[in-house]
Amino acid sequence: MKYLIRFCLTLPLIIAAGIAFWLLNAGPQQTGATADNPVATEQLAVAPATARSGPMPAPSDLVSKVSSNAAPESLPPSLTGTSVPGGWARTDRLGNLIPTPHLRQMFEYFLSALGEESLEQLVGRIKATLSVLEEPARSQAVVTLGAYLDYKLAVSELEQSYGDAAPMGPEEMQRRMAEIHALRRSWLDAETAEVFFAADEAIDRLQLEKRRIAANDSLTAEEQAEALRQAESALPEPLRKAREQTRQFAEYEQIRQQLADDPRALEAWRRETFGADAAGRLAQLERDQQAWDERWQAYARERDRLLSSGLAAPEREAALDRLRARHFNETERIRAEALDSIR
Repeated sequence: MKYLIRFCLTLPLIIAAGIAFWLLNAGPQQTGATADNPVATEQLAVAPATARSGPMPAPSDLVSKVSSNAAPESLPPSLTGTSVPGGWARTDRLGNLIPTPHLRQMFEYFLSALGEESLEQLVGRIKATLSVLEEPARSQAVVTLGAYLDYKLAVSELEQSYGDAAPMGPEEMQRRMAEIHALRRSWLDAETAEVFFAADEAIDRLQLEKRRIAANDSLTAEEQAEALRQAESALPEPLRKAREQTRQFAEYEQIRQQLADDPRALEAWRRETFGADAAGRLAQLERDQQAWDERWQAYARERDRLLSSGLAAPEREAALDRLRARHFNETERIRAEALDSIR
């Protein structure tokens, strides 16, 4: 839905579209919800078990059928050179799965490559990753994956039910946000929904409150600023710190540009703002990035000449490998190859 506020949507639309595409090609057309005849919001939010009662399989059916060997051996280009998020393989003393935000991050890590690979292949990758778990946690994680994919498709259908509309006020935004929050707890158990979406929903509430404050003409600028500070104070501490750090580094980028010709003044500002240790790490990071940029530019010029030389594909790839080896270390070569793949 064009105007649904992004803070209500934690899934990339391409993932929901890909899941929908798989459903449309997985079997006969169902007589209930389709893209042209979406399920009513109340049906999706209140009765998920019957929302897909026709012959069309749900994504969770795909999860139960796909083998962990379904994916190609090599990663899709967008994931090449990256690492699977960690911290998700947690169990209690009885071997039951402990849901964490990291588990959802791991799901989304693979699902972000939808389009480069099919949903079946990506589900196979996730199931292969889950294979490190012992039972019963492994089966519980697979069930959670199926429920999560069903939820994502249901949100896509809910979006379609809204249709295109004019920009919404705070009250309508709150209603739609509440529907999506309820939808999460319909498809996922309460504990999993809470840990998966707690941070997102805290940000949702903050964004909604910011819109209410901005729409309140009775507040002075000073009162609005104080109301915003109070709204931010209600965020969980990790989110508050993250927002503060984001603001700090946004300010740093401005200062860095202003003091580009005065490195001593910039270094003094870094030390005063971030402390000596952090300032040193930041300065080293900038030197590393500058060195990378210089090597990348030199490599790119030679690469472009090589690509226009007319070499046959095998010789061209071998020459590119030698070129990368000359400009980059092993880790950087992986990064360079990934960047080349999306040119």
